[in-house]
Amino acid sequence: MKPDEFLDFYRNARASAILRTDLPHAATPAMEAAIRAGFRVLEFTLTVPQALERISEFAKVKEVVVGAGTVLTPHEAREAVKAGARFLVSPVVDEAVIDEAKSLNVAVMPGCYTPTELLRAHRAGAPLQKLFPAPEPLPNYIRSVRGPLPFLRIVPTNGVHENNVAAVLKAGAFAVGFVNNLFDPNDMGQGRFDRIEQRGKRMLEATRGA
Repeated sequence: MKPDEFLDFYRNARASAILRTDLPHAATPAMEAAIRAGFRVLEFTLTVPQALERISEFAKVKEVVVGAGTVLTPHEAREAVKAGARFLVSPVVDEAVIDEAKSLNVAVMPGCYTPTELLRAHRAGAPLQKLFPAPEPLPNYIRSVRGPLPFLRIVPTNGVHENNVAAVLKAGAFAVGFVNNLFDPNDMGQGRFDRIEQRGKRMLEATRGA
């Protein structure tokens, strides 16, 4: 999937499910619950045990697109794409990772906090800019930044939940990512994947409210 194709896919999906956990037995059933809820853009951070194996596993699932998060080096970028990742996400702006993603012909989303970082990522060739961490109030921040910089494609992945996601998208976010607000650590530890599915359905319903 080329970067432009991923942008179209993500724009239509509006939201991604981002899994970060240290529980190896919970990763697969948790992401399966997210798929049942309706998520079609999936991200495994490379901090998840056996993350590359999980990426390879879910890359075979029809109608979903899988990516890798917490990508910090060009080597990790290559390994993730080799495993089946179709987009790469980083918590920071690193031109070496951005350049590697471009050479691999996959979309990349570096983490940015300030308007300067957001613009730097855009000028380096990143088609999406991950807003991380989350300034408060989140909708106001996005609206303020996109006033002078309307060409940015900002994707907040921290601080987004079912009660504010509609306002975040209306403020101009390109899409959003749900992390712990979807994959609640207590539910993960207790194996309550039904709660993840139910919560995910509510979150996706809330995105349609935008």
